[in-house]
Order: sequence, then C-alpha cells, then structure tokens
Amino acid sequence: MNKVAFHTLGCKLNFSETSTIARQFKDAGWQKVAFPGPADVYVINTCSVTENADKECKSIVNKAMTANSDGKVIIIGCYAQLKPQEISEINGVDLVLGAQEKFNVLEYLSSINKNDKGSYISCEIDQIDSFISSYSSDDRTRVFLKVQDGCDYSCTFCTIPLARGKSRSDTVKNVIHQAAEIVKSGAKEIVLTGINLGDFGLDVNGDRAEKFVDLVIALDKLEGLERIRISSIEPNLLSHEIIEIISKSKKFVPHFHIPLQSGSDEMLKLMRRRYLSNLYSEKVEKIKSLMPHCSIGVDVIVGFPGESDEIFNETLNFLKDLDISYLHVFTYSERENTPAKDYPGKVPMEIRKLRNKTLRNLSIKKQRAFYEKNIGEIRPVLFEAEIQNDFIYGYTDNYVRVKSNYSESLVNKIVECKIENLTPECIGEVELQIN
Repeated sequence: MNKVAFHTLGCKLNFSETSTIARQFKDAGWQKVAFPGPADVYVINTCSVTENADKECKSIVNKAMTANSDGKVIIIGCYAQLKPQEISEINGVDLVLGAQEKFNVLEYLSSINKNDKGSYISCEIDQIDSFISSYSSDDRTRVFLKVQDGCDYSCTFCTIPLARGKSRSDTVKNVIHQAAEIVKSGAKEIVLTGINLGDFGLDVNGDRAEKFVDLVIALDKLEGLERIRISSIEPNLLSHEIIEIISKSKKFVPHFHIPLQSGSDEMLKLMRRRYLSNLYSEKVEKIKSLMPHCSIGVDVIVGFPGESDEIFNETLNFLKDLDISYLHVFTYSERENTPAKDYPGKVPMEIRKLRNKTLRNLSIKKQRAFYEKNIGEIRPVLFEAEIQNDFIYGYTDNYVRVKSNYSESLVNKIVECKIENLTPECIGEVELQIN
C-alpha cells in the first residue's frame, strides 16, 4: 500500500481542506502516515499569513526529503497560489498546485517524475469558479466544517483575497447534509469556518442566494448535533439578529471570535476595515447584555504603518475597557502586492515586538479575569482524548479550558462540571456533577 503524509500550516480552513484531500487518498487505497513518514508522497498545505512562509516551506520540504529522498513532494495552499514559480524551484519540490487545482492532487501524481525539475500549475485567482466543501476528520470530538471561502474585502494589509479569490459559499442545504454526516461519525462539536464567514451566501457567480443567518437558523434545528461554534466573524457582519438567536440557542455555544485589528479609527480607515471602533464596542455590549457568561476573542494587529505611541495607547486603552476574554495579537509585517507595504510611517520592528508583548500581557490578564468569573459556575464540558499526567482536558461551552482526573468514559462526552479553581497555568479544575 502506498503511503502519503500531510503537513498543514495556518488556519483551521487549511486543516479542513487537508483532511478532505486525505480522504481522497484513503478512498483511492493509500495509507496515511504521520509526517514526515517516511512516505511515497508528501502533501504540504501552506499559509501566506506566516511571516517567514518561504523559510518555513523549505524547512518542511527538507524534513520530508530527509525521511525519504525519493518521496514526491507536492505543495498546495495560499502560499502556493501566491508564489508558485518560486516554490517550484525549492530543492525537493516536484509539483506546486494553486487554489483551483489543489483538490486534484491524485490526478497529477502519475505525471510527476522525481528526477525532473519542479513544476507548477496555477490559474489567475480571478478565474476560480468553484467551491469545494471540506471538513476535518482527525479529531472525532471537534470537527472544522468549511462553509465559505475567499473574500471580497480589500484590507490594505491582507493577501488572502489574492490567495483565496472571491467570496463564495456552500449552500445551506449541502452544509446541513455535511453536518448530518459529521454527527453520524460521532463528533460532538462542529466549528463553522471560512475566510469571511459572515459573508456566507454568495454563490460562485457572486450572486447572493442566502445569508449567514439562514445557515444559523437551519443548523440550530439539526437533530443530533450537540454543539456549534462560530470560528470568527467580522463585526460588521455580526448582526443583532444572529446574536439574539445564539443567546437563545441550545446548540450554538456562547463564544465569539471577532477581529478588531485596531482600536483607533484612524488606523481602521487606513486598513480599510468596514467598521469603526464604536460599532465594535456596541457589538460587544450587545453580546454581554444577553450572554454575560459569553467568551469573546479579539484579533489585533500592532505596528501598522502610522501607528504612533499615541495611537497604540488608544488601542491599548480601548481593549482594557472592553469586556473581552482573550486576544490574538499579530505583529504587522509587510506583504507584497498590498497597499500598506508602501505606506509611510513604518514602525521599527523592535517597537512592533514590544507592543505585541504589551498586548499579550493584557490578554493573559483578560483571560484570567474571565476564567475567575467562571469559578463556582456549572457548565457543560466537552472532554477530548488528550491525556497529560493522568488528567483529561476539555472546553466548556464558553471556551474555558479545564481538566479533570482521567477516565476513559469521559472521552468525547459532554458533562456538566463545576469549575472549582484555576491552576497557575490558567486551567480550570473541575468537579463532575453526577445526577
């Protein structure tokens, strides 16, 4: 049996797509092995968001070649779409497939000769005319289901529209079908993923047939599905109607991840974000008024061109005042073919890193404060298969990381638990509530 190994970088969308390609190989009679194998074929799914994408790609290819110098190496993903020729010249790479071709890996295998120079097949990004449904399958506890792809926004720092193409979506009908299949597999939680998830509903022709709220309503009615989590949603697309539905839902969990990027309106305008800070704070207030226990995560960028000390402090103070639970902090780095690359007012890298550290420290404080509010609360916990030092770990519905004494009977089960206290590492220790 031929062996294939996969390595995935980047977002949960990439992981869901890698899983779908892995299932294609399995159906064709291949054996999937852990990277780096050794394997006969290596499929590396890349990301364009990482700062050192080129160095990272070369390192992973080297690991594959060390495991089996005769193995065929295929590169797919966002970085493959942006830099196909450059990647094809990396020693050991045999084939690079762009965004339109990546789901056809099996069809290209017979054309690869290991002794040939690497080649690439990639169309112009505006020629993408399909949506391929995908979901992760490595974790039977939590499944990431791709329902939307691409982005029509034009944020000045972002290459994703160049790598993923225009916004396009699955249909509500097909998502429900996929979700039902996932439920049959035994998974307890589905995480909805997309590049611009709230823009769900556009077909491949750019026509709006449905809306994200339609999908929320339909999934909320799906029998057998216990938990649904929204991975990330733009604040301007998070309507009051969606917030109100989720506040009453027994399936959608009280957890939002809402990109902010900056607390300064001046920066938001330079970034070409589609909202200002007052809209963001208004959405947070709406969520907390209906779900005080809700977890809210925030994406923020530091060191964007023109970000003075005063403007950074504006973001810092804005975040301090927000009732949020944690931050994902990104240090701005210049990207080719983005307007921000040529903006004046570049922030020195050492200052960018210092600001990143400042916000990460704030995130630690915010997360601990949120966790402490949950001490004494009884919340449903979905336990995972992970075991460390005789403890089993899981997440509450509102995204508090917890642990309990290991018992095999808890794996992939949702159990009511009382959060007793926090460890120094900010993990909740729970007591099971046995009825």
